[in-house]
Amino acid sequence: MKVPLKSSQTNSVNTSFHTPTNSVGCYEPTSVLDVRRSPSPASAIPAVPAVTETHSEDPLLQWDDEFVLNQIGDWDSMLRDLELRDESSHSQPQHFSDISSEYNHILSLQNPNQSFGNFLEDSDVSFGFDFIDELIKAAECFELNELQLTQLILARLNQQLKSPSGKPLQRAAFYFKEALLSLLSGGSNRPARLSSLEIVHTIRAYKAFSGISPVPMFANFTANQAVLEAVDGSAFVHIVDFDIGLGGQWSSFMKEIADRFDSNKTKPPVLRISAIVTEEYAIETKLIRDNLSQFAEELKIRFHIEFILLRNFEVLSFKSIKFIDCEKLAVNLSPFLFRRLGESVRVSSFLSDLRRISPHVVVFVDCEGWIGSETTSFRRSFIEGLEFYSSLFESLDAAGVSGSDWVKKIEAFVLQPKILASVSGGFRNTTSSWRDLFSGSGMRPVLFSQFAEFQAECLVRRAQLRGFHLAKRHTEMLLCWHERVLVSTSAWRW
Repeated sequence: MKVPLKSSQTNSVNTSFHTPTNSVGCYEPTSVLDVRRSPSPASAIPAVPAVTETHSEDPLLQWDDEFVLNQIGDWDSMLRDLELRDESSHSQPQHFSDISSEYNHILSLQNPNQSFGNFLEDSDVSFGFDFIDELIKAAECFELNELQLTQLILARLNQQLKSPSGKPLQRAAFYFKEALLSLLSGGSNRPARLSSLEIVHTIRAYKAFSGISPVPMFANFTANQAVLEAVDGSAFVHIVDFDIGLGGQWSSFMKEIADRFDSNKTKPPVLRISAIVTEEYAIETKLIRDNLSQFAEELKIRFHIEFILLRNFEVLSFKSIKFIDCEKLAVNLSPFLFRRLGESVRVSSFLSDLRRISPHVVVFVDCEGWIGSETTSFRRSFIEGLEFYSSLFESLDAAGVSGSDWVKKIEAFVLQPKILASVSGGFRNTTSSWRDLFSGSGMRPVLFSQFAEFQAECLVRRAQLRGFHLAKRHTEMLLCWHERVLVSTSAWRW
């Protein structure tokens, strides 16, 4: 039985892995304002198998250590490269000294089974939710270029949203307010260059994120499986990655291909990665190169990685990348590039160039709830982003440990930069839906294998977090938190 899951987009979502006994529509609000007058979706949430709640003193211990490291790479070696060993965390204060003291507020963990509608009506909240109306009004004024009124509203919001504390919607509102302030001041969505200490915090936060939430592992695993199935049997594999992050995805990819070829008693393929990065990633690129090269050497995989500056790629397109005959080529995409390109004509030009290099598979992973529509206003994009990250924060509260700082660190070091990029990209976004763009360029979706679906389901069940479930929308594989899609992975080819 397939259970429809409503979405703000026209494509329907059907549950295909969990099969509840009754078929019901799942509620998904179309705006933060709508949730105030919408019925509770609690009764519309598909039934999920009973799971055991995990209560560990350290969220990093909720998953099997070896399983986590196989998925996210050897972070400790990256920390050693920075000459700041992981043990130093024991001597640090509970709250980061280099972050504003406003972060010292204790997070109030929300009941994971509480609906988004009930959340806004929670009588235990110490103040009303008028700040949501104000925040949306500020976004609307910014879109209309009423900058003085935008500044006035944000000044009032600074008094209500002083820190990222409280319920998920309050914390998300704080970060979206900060992002709008940054956009108003013309600031960048990322510092010119992170310090070594900030990178250490980011690595630890991402490691914690991978340890307590299935979101990063699901994104990496589904993308890797699509690539593995497309390039299976090739002696030369080339991956072009437009969103490499900290590179942990390709550690798990190398482990998988090493295990496959070891079981067949054959040599693993030569693996090349061409990563397109922004100029700010100077320190990260060295860490990624050293970490992946060392890991490949341990697995006896012949490996090479090259970093191409995004500004060079924007000028030269795929001429900035070296291609070799007989390689099987895979391309890894995310909303980041589409937001960077902005206009539909630039995206169409990129897809035309992409078609010329004839990739065996193009994988698109959306962990941001991206809309991508020509009719999407900045205001609507802002609201959708606020809803998406409120749901993601809610899922972190359900996965976190009471009294722990990890949720706060994940939000500050991993998710806040994504929110900044999302708000900035929403202002520039004029592109069509990525599905329409892909289809319009002649691409066709590739089905995931039954094995990939089964493994993804096992991954989510292993997380032992009630509220997460798998679903399918056409050929996309989805990770949902109750009614909200948190990760969407699809594979395409010409």
